[in-house]
Amino acid sequence: MNTVPDTARVFFAFWPTDEARRALAEWQAALTKICGGRVMRPDTLHATLVFLGEVATDRLEALKLAAEEVSAPRFDVSFDQARYWGHNHILCAAPGAVPQQLAQLVHELEGNLKRHRFAFDQREYQPHVTLLRNARWRDEALPGMLPVRWDIRDFVLLQSVQQNNEVKYRVLARFPLGDGLPFPG
Repeated sequence: MNTVPDTARVFFAFWPTDEARRALAEWQAALTKICGGRVMRPDTLHATLVFLGEVATDRLEALKLAAEEVSAPRFDVSFDQARYWGHNHILCAAPGAVPQQLAQLVHELEGNLKRHRFAFDQREYQPHVTLLRNARWRDEALPGMLPVRWDIRDFVLLQSVQQNNEVKYRVLARFPLGDGLPFPG
């Protein structure tokens, strides 16, 4: 009997360093006091680049190839704003300004995925790290938080796996970014 699933629920993301993860967890503690909600487990914190959803397992190698074809420099991003999305009651950390290198990386990755005939969520990219779910807030600014500077040296292909009524993320592959100097901006 074949026990290997025919599909895998996958997405590309930035996977934080331990230092960034700790700093984002501090945001969670402060924001939960004013917004309530369910705190995302620290081991699940990430910033999605492109969400694909269910992909046939026999296409995962082609998916990795599409990501390996991305040519982008390393860069830094500063998550310096807490944002509340009322339509789905999510509170997240987001950069006040999206680095040009990040926008370029997402654009190139999406182009490669299209060329390799992968379907994915196509929407305006809004970099964020979900910190709280089921949060409640008003349409006013959230308090300022200490910026979390994240050195982006690679991105990952993650698989979302349901285990014991919890979602866990498994890193399937890492894709290093170039050593060259970042683009200005």
